[in-house]
Amino acid sequence: MMFDTKVAILVLEDLAVWQKLNVTAFLATGIAAASPEALGEPYEDAAGRKHARMLGQPILIFAATTDRLLHAYRAGLERGLTRVVYVRAMFSTGHDAANRAAFQAEPADAPDLVGLALRGPKKEVDKATKGAALHR
Repeated sequence: MMFDTKVAILVLEDLAVWQKLNVTAFLATGIAAASPEALGEPYEDAAGRKHARMLGQPILIFAATTDRLLHAYRAGLERGLTRVVYVRAMFSTGHDAANRAAFQAEPADAPDLVGLALRGPKKEVDKATKGAALHR
């Protein structure tokens, strides 16, 4: 199936594995919250039990340098893409309000990003993530 939109998550390449997984999970929930129209239908197992919906399209996960994250962040702003951010200071917070305060304290044009999710028209997301390699 072809999609008009694309979801990309960029994660700082030198994080610990648990940090990469944590950041990716938080960023994916942000995309789902910002784009409820992208959610598929609920799942049902063979016994008829209902399970939650997921995004109905693939999410590409990229490994990125600090420079690549900032480039994608700025491109996402310029192109009006949906953006979800995770900054290094969020690793030392314990709840959502503290996370938002940590992000707000960052320099607006150069936050200390460790993760970024983008969603929007496929061509625009491709341009924003150009040069980033898929995470392996």
